[in-house]
Amino acid sequence: MTDEQWPSPRRAWYSVAIFALALTMNFLDRGIVGLLVEPIKRDLALSDFQISLIIGFAFSCMYLVLGLPIARLVDVASRRLIIGAGIATWSAATALCGLAQNFLQLFVARVGVGIGEACNGPATFSMMADLFPPRRLPRAIAVLNFGFVAGLGLSLLMGGVVIHYLGTLPPVELPVVGELRDWQMTFVAVGVPGLVVAVLLATVPEPKRRGLLSAGVGANVQGKPKSIPLAEVGRFLLDNRRAYAPMFLGVAVNTVLAFGHQAWYAAFFSRTYGWSASQFALVFGSIILVGAPVMLIVGSRLAEWYAKKGYHDANMRVTLIAAILVMPGAIGFAFMPTPELAVAVISFNFCVAMLSPGPQNAALQIITPNQMRGQVTALFLFVFNIIGFGLGATVVATITDYVIGDELQLRYSLALTSAILGPLAILIFWWGLKPYAHAVERAEMRYAAEGVPAGG
Repeated sequence: MTDEQWPSPRRAWYSVAIFALALTMNFLDRGIVGLLVEPIKRDLALSDFQISLIIGFAFSCMYLVLGLPIARLVDVASRRLIIGAGIATWSAATALCGLAQNFLQLFVARVGVGIGEACNGPATFSMMADLFPPRRLPRAIAVLNFGFVAGLGLSLLMGGVVIHYLGTLPPVELPVVGELRDWQMTFVAVGVPGLVVAVLLATVPEPKRRGLLSAGVGANVQGKPKSIPLAEVGRFLLDNRRAYAPMFLGVAVNTVLAFGHQAWYAAFFSRTYGWSASQFALVFGSIILVGAPVMLIVGSRLAEWYAKKGYHDANMRVTLIAAILVMPGAIGFAFMPTPELAVAVISFNFCVAMLSPGPQNAALQIITPNQMRGQVTALFLFVFNIIGFGLGATVVATITDYVIGDELQLRYSLALTSAILGPLAILIFWWGLKPYAHAVERAEMRYAAEGVPAGG
């Protein structure tokens, strides 16, 4: 099979553009709540612990129930339809967050955001692996993650602007719902545009599935994959546990650290330096929108360079390098004497961390057979969301409330999580390098059996 038998570059990159737009809305909708911590706490009378549940656990808890069923659909059904339905669901749920009048209502609405976003990751990454040859996949996923950067950056920039503008307006009165405060109107403003993106998924073609198991349970029949029993998926993961376990555990630890920090950045700058949420958002958002896309491409090119040099662990090697480089700043930013220095350090760290997403996500897709990609990716995202995103904000809040005992000393909670979790993530990624390299060699044999050029 030649490169021409992969989808045309125009078709493939158009799909990436739509996926990136969807990812932008994804992280805009999930990230905006971090800027609204203080007004939500004030108006709903919540503690740091309660707000952490809104930020993380409420969003991620439905992965426990729906993640696997959705992922099994991804492996046999229309992936673009699944993505479109998910975008519509989480966008509507984000807007409903703006109608919440108490903790329970806001918690339930955030659960709805999580339900919609459970559809996005497995289906998107499965399609990406069928649009690009394996060695081009890190670069494609790096470009896809422009959407992550844009979503996070826009959640800061747009959030800062919207919060500032809506803060100058009087509360809005709606029938039945009652009074809407500025933070509630912000949720509505960022939720509605996602419904337009959901419609655009209809223009994305469904690619032919590649890297299929060629025989036995789950083999493709007349070009269509059979659903693989969960026991078979579990057996595959168990047989390849030395490759998958470090990948999953390392990401879990790293994500608890990353999202635990991001959830509390605005509150940290407010409590430590007296900056408003909009002031922090405009500075930090501007920097990462410029620097992070560059580092995404650098990371993917570095992985390609290592691969050309014969390193089968190229993707995980870049992930390890990024984890090492961010460690000093992850602790040091909390003790900077000025807010300008603190925001400079966290901005540098964020950009360096962007070396990792392209290679890290490509690493998983490359070693996983097509008929299992949705389910294995869902497990990966389950770890990412339930443990990482779900617990990150709560870990920091728990240390603040029950160890430090003073909300104004948030800096010590942030530094302590870095000092413990950062080195742990580095050790786990290092442990997994050699087993991952062996898994890549086995995956290349599967592609060779199909006549598919793995190098691309």
